[in-house]
Amino acid sequence: MNNFFSFSGIVTSLLVVNTVWGHLTNVTPVPPARTVKKAIAPAELKMPTGFSATIVAEEIGSARHIAISKTGDIYVKLAKLKDGKGIYRLRDTNKDGLVDERVGFGDYPGTGIFIRNGYLYTSSNSSIYRYQLNNNQEVINPDQPEKLVSGLREKDRDKSKSIAVDNQGNVYVNIASDNDACREAGTGKGQMPCTLLDSAAGIWKFKANVPDQTYANGMRYATGLKNVVGLDWNSKTNSLFVMQHGRGKFDDFYPQYYTPKQSAELPAETMYEVHQGDDAGWPYVYYDQFQKKKILAPEYGGDGKKMGTAKTISPLVAFPAHMGPNGLLFYTGTAFPERYRNGAFIAFHAQSQELHKGYLIGFVPFKNGKPSGPWEIFADNFAGTDLVKPTGPVQHRPCGLAQGPDGSLYVTDDLNGTLFKISYQASSRKITASSKK
Repeated sequence: MNNFFSFSGIVTSLLVVNTVWGHLTNVTPVPPARTVKKAIAPAELKMPTGFSATIVAEEIGSARHIAISKTGDIYVKLAKLKDGKGIYRLRDTNKDGLVDERVGFGDYPGTGIFIRNGYLYTSSNSSIYRYQLNNNQEVINPDQPEKLVSGLREKDRDKSKSIAVDNQGNVYVNIASDNDACREAGTGKGQMPCTLLDSAAGIWKFKANVPDQTYANGMRYATGLKNVVGLDWNSKTNSLFVMQHGRGKFDDFYPQYYTPKQSAELPAETMYEVHQGDDAGWPYVYYDQFQKKKILAPEYGGDGKKMGTAKTISPLVAFPAHMGPNGLLFYTGTAFPERYRNGAFIAFHAQSQELHKGYLIGFVPFKNGKPSGPWEIFADNFAGTDLVKPTGPVQHRPCGLAQGPDGSLYVTDDLNGTLFKISYQASSRKITASSKK
């Protein structure tokens, strides 16, 4: 049974801080952010009993992925520069639960950000950087990052470089395909072999502590993944998990095999556990969540029924098509009930025509390193509008996920730049403006 939690507007004071910090210098106050209006923030989020949510920051820009230090500093990567900066450190200095300090650094946009072993790792759409953190988990030299990798493949679409870092000194980066099905231009015929697989549609592995690497220095760790925006290193299994965005239309060149409805509802978005040398099958096969099997793509001789090759790995979980899984986080905290321990939260950035649902946080329970039950909707209604008969535009698109030091769950929104914090108490209550004072 779900509870409904109301959000009221939150006014926060902002600070712009120039370059050198640890000890803040050149602090310039700016006017406070405007109050969130009902037309912009969702009136209510739907979550399981006991969970509540607050908006801790607003208008932070096109917030993509997020990392939180042990001391509670929040680092957000932006897809577009805001006031010339692509990364913002957010801090709650007076411990009232709201962000009241913002420090920008990094002159490049992007998606990826990750904290591991005393470093903040970030990415642009073509490079990977790292910043050393001090004992207070603050970036020591924000204006001079160490460039680890340059020259990553960047095209006009699906160019974000999501990253994860393991415990053995390696960084993993998504290199997406910019061709939906590896078709020959202007036709429905697939390239055979697909030439993109040499440089895209997979996960590449680099050293996390070696500067000035190039694309050629990387290892193609896994292939056959059209586009992975959400990925996370699972320390319990010591392995990489990824969320694949599925391909697009089938019926444009293959109406004899696929109706428009089937084309809109296929293929599944998929979760994989990937190891070195794995092949998830793109573009030759896709996963059909209705038939529950891998299907040969029509560009390569399929008819919607022929099974794909057994040599490709199978997904651990299949989700409805076109929901856009942009964030993945394995929950290791103790603040949430036991059933959430070591499970996977997923931020879905778009919507499913099959479910008429989207813009939500999903959850997959795990036990002994494997999914232990079906996926479920954990937090719904970020859209703030009926997706069947919309009453207005979509208000928020969940994108990035992070776990706070207190075990809470943070969610970024790359549409309006809102930052949500989801917490748990055994007895739930409604959040109102007066209750937050």
